[in-house]
Amino acid sequence: MLDDEALLARVYLHAWQLTGEPRFLQTLQETIEYVLSDLRHPLGGFFSAEDADSEGVEGKFYVWSIDEIHAICGDDAEAVIEWFGATEHGNWEHTNILERVVRGDLARPDAVERGRVALLAERNKRIRPGLDDKVLTEWNALMLSTIAEAAAATGSTEWLEAAVTNANFLCDNLRVNGRWMRSWQGEARVLAFSADYGALVDAFVRVHEATGDPRWLDEAAVTADALIELFGDPDDIGVYTNGTDGDQLVARPKELMDNATACANSLAAVGLLRLAALTGNEPHREFATAIVDRLAESAARLPLGFGHLLLAAELRVLGVDEIVISGDRPDLVAEAQQRWLPRSVLTWGAPGSSPLWEGRNETGPDGRAYVCRQMFCAAPALTTEELNERLNALG
Repeated sequence: MLDDEALLARVYLHAWQLTGEPRFLQTLQETIEYVLSDLRHPLGGFFSAEDADSEGVEGKFYVWSIDEIHAICGDDAEAVIEWFGATEHGNWEHTNILERVVRGDLARPDAVERGRVALLAERNKRIRPGLDDKVLTEWNALMLSTIAEAAAATGSTEWLEAAVTNANFLCDNLRVNGRWMRSWQGEARVLAFSADYGALVDAFVRVHEATGDPRWLDEAAVTADALIELFGDPDDIGVYTNGTDGDQLVARPKELMDNATACANSLAAVGLLRLAALTGNEPHREFATAIVDRLAESAARLPLGFGHLLLAAELRVLGVDEIVISGDRPDLVAEAQQRWLPRSVLTWGAPGSSPLWEGRNETGPDGRAYVCRQMFCAAPALTTEELNERLNALG
């Protein structure tokens, strides 16, 4: 399922940024490659899921017998069998789901990699499982956030292009007369919910951080305004699930606890706090802060039910660090992007209207980096070494 791929890939991205371990980068790369190869619409949207069943049999597309491995892999078969722990009896209905059960290094030896490629080529001849080809706004936004962040951190131009293409697809196909819709299958259907809007705010901010294009901050700001207008609770805090322009229910639901995915209020709190740090928009900041303050006691008592909100709480309590890079300084941009800085936001490229850009009109190689907190900045960094020192000081 697309949402699982998006959220798991993000964990491996951050693990790699923190540790530098190749196995985490490998898992990130192979997860994103799967999404781009098997779950992407030709126009750039991401499909929802693939089934487990094919030809009426659960797992048939994915599993292997020992005889099949020998026949396909030849001289490499024994290495493949040992690496993936395949047996005559199997681990699923007398067949083998190939898995690396030994913890540690995931780098495949040459013989195993040759065998894997051969098995993949053979598997591609099989009848594929059913494809859920709905393009869901919320799940696409989650994947967009992950791919944009991963593209920036790794320097992958392929992933960056996929992120921008997906962002354009969403804007072109999931928005009708200014109103975001929930689902697309050739045409957009169902009014989007607050979780769709909250996920989009974060996604557009991350596309801006990856590209330096101010358009995506504008898209985030417009979506944030609509999130508050359509879903905001005028008598309390946070956002309802459905908008004021949707079906009028006996009672409007409001999700406060995170589940397998973050709830709308957690998405809104994180997205609005990060956006406000870049734009200086106080209504956005105040709306997000009210959500965190009201739910703080509940989150302290039951933290596992508020996993994503805890990031918003961290941003609320410790503040957001703003990084501004002026001029044409790809070296400084890369220095900032390659780190995992969960309490930081980045703006670069064409100067925007944010107060962060006031008086920072350096151009070309004379550009520099500013590390700020609530618009108050340290001395500018002219070199990657100086920026590295500023970023290390963030803690």
